[in-house]
Amino acid sequence: MKIDKIILHVIKMKLKKPFSTHLGTVNEREGIIVEVIDDNGLRGYGEGVAFSTPWYTEETVGTSLHILKEVLIPLLLKSSITHPKEVFPLFSTVRRNNMAKAALECAVWDLYAKQLGQPLWKVLGGTREVIEAGAVAGAPAIEETIAQVHGFVRDGYKRIKVKISPETDYELLRAVREEFPQLKLMADANSAYTLKDTAHLKRLDEFRLEMIEQPLGIDDIYEHSLLQKELKTNVCLDESITSLHDAKSAISLGSCRFINIKLGRVGGYVPAVSMHDLCGQQGVRVWCGGMIEFGISRAHNIALSTLKGFDFPSDISSSSRYWKEDIIEPEVVVENGKISVPEAPGIGVELNRRRLKQVSLYTEEYS
Repeated sequence: MKIDKIILHVIKMKLKKPFSTHLGTVNEREGIIVEVIDDNGLRGYGEGVAFSTPWYTEETVGTSLHILKEVLIPLLLKSSITHPKEVFPLFSTVRRNNMAKAALECAVWDLYAKQLGQPLWKVLGGTREVIEAGAVAGAPAIEETIAQVHGFVRDGYKRIKVKISPETDYELLRAVREEFPQLKLMADANSAYTLKDTAHLKRLDEFRLEMIEQPLGIDDIYEHSLLQKELKTNVCLDESITSLHDAKSAISLGSCRFINIKLGRVGGYVPAVSMHDLCGQQGVRVWCGGMIEFGISRAHNIALSTLKGFDFPSDISSSSRYWKEDIIEPEVVVENGKISVPEAPGIGVELNRRRLKQVSLYTEEYS
């Protein structure tokens, strides 16, 4: 795989509606689009999914850009690789910075699949030609959340996640469950609780949630094992699983029954697929989480979600969920709660160059 040059675009787009969690409200989204180009002019695309500030993880757009420019891109350009599986080990000398690593590694996977003339999901060993989509309701008021859920249900989404916090969780979930008694419903806490809240969290068992995602600390595995023993509701880990070792530890301790696998959070396809395989062997279910992404990352999430173990609806909504116009063509479309997996080579989408130019803040080429 001879890589001729790499292009980075830093982009910013305003969300159609603000997205709120107990950690704050997102009104606009910055991100990094990566193009990896071979000596025949084929292009592979990746996306850096870090946020502008370190509210989700320690990585930001700024730190990812620095690591890509100063460390990862020079490392990749001076190395000879024959397969994208070699990229993640190549980056092993760089600690953490998983979102920067994933942006580049995913782009190489897309390029490789295009060189083969095959869809990336088939190269990965995916088996699903249609995947079920879930959506996330994030609004500051209960009434707004209910209205969002109504819209998602009308659009056929197969599972709805609501953002919760200790101040309003019981009232919010009761209102949603009363309005939608049969809905496949889950809650995302984004580490809003501690073990002192165990009795409070046990009250949420009555709402028949599919799971509660990351209730405790962002870097905790052990205390989640204590909490899971107390809850009927399944615990799902997100932020605290950043490596295969983390997943092994969580499974060994019984910290969760679900793991949310995000390509950006874990560093790309190699660790993500390894986690998927491990969880399948150990009886822990997996699903693909979302990051309020642009279309490149959504397309990669679709490819990942075709793997056998991803049997729970993923956080992959239509491009129109967040954007008036996405940066890809064709855009991601959810119909009756499902997404048809593309048959075109690679991730199955191309950059909309006109739209990319409109929203770009910075572009630089490396060779």
